[in-house]
Amino acid sequence: MIITRPRDWARIRANLDEIGAKKVFIMGCGECATMSHTGGQPEVLQAKVALEQQGREVTGWSVGDVACHSGGQRLEVRKHHGEIESADAVLVLACGAGVQTMADAVDKPVFPGLESVFLGNVVRHGQFEERCQMCGDCVLDRTAGICPVTTCPKGLLNGPCGGMWMGKCEVLTDRECVHVRIRRRLAEQGRAKTAAPLPPKDYSKKLKPGQLDLRDRALGHEKADTGTGSDS
Repeated sequence: MIITRPRDWARIRANLDEIGAKKVFIMGCGECATMSHTGGQPEVLQAKVALEQQGREVTGWSVGDVACHSGGQRLEVRKHHGEIESADAVLVLACGAGVQTMADAVDKPVFPGLESVFLGNVVRHGQFEERCQMCGDCVLDRTAGICPVTTCPKGLLNGPCGGMWMGKCEVLTDRECVHVRIRRRLAEQGRAKTAAPLPPKDYSKKLKPGQLDLRDRALGHEKADTGTGSDS
């Protein structure tokens, strides 16, 4: 899931002031932002109060199922057409993908109310960790299911840096060096002796913007991976 954090309210206020927005519609997200407690109904209502305290009118609000779903977002827009039309701007409490989806669905200025921070694993309720950067060149098959690209603060692929001491990371000093963890797990699985050095990352496999059309696969037209996630 995409982990988000609240954007600085001074910046949001400046965005709205730049266009003289007196009336604002608020859109939340019922998926990731709700789970992160940044864009669900409670947070949308808190934003409503904050905007009203600034002297602005909130014409309406909605928390759709998934903010980054184009069809679902267009449906939410239709449901709240009048409220959005009467607004000067739309404030979106969702990740950057949700903001862009909303911007495609309306002709009003759309501003983000959150910052997208990372793709997170759910450790337990309310606690998340970044473990994948979606690099497009996965090495988990070679590193015992532990990603050094993401979980090593320096992104080192083939062993610890010179600052590692007594098995501890020099950056996150309360944590075990990820390469110590990788080697131990490989050894426990009987794979350490056959583990070869990893080649440099192929950044051409992380071209932007990524695209994926599952319809081509369903029709049996899947082509070789281009590295973009696109079948075209």
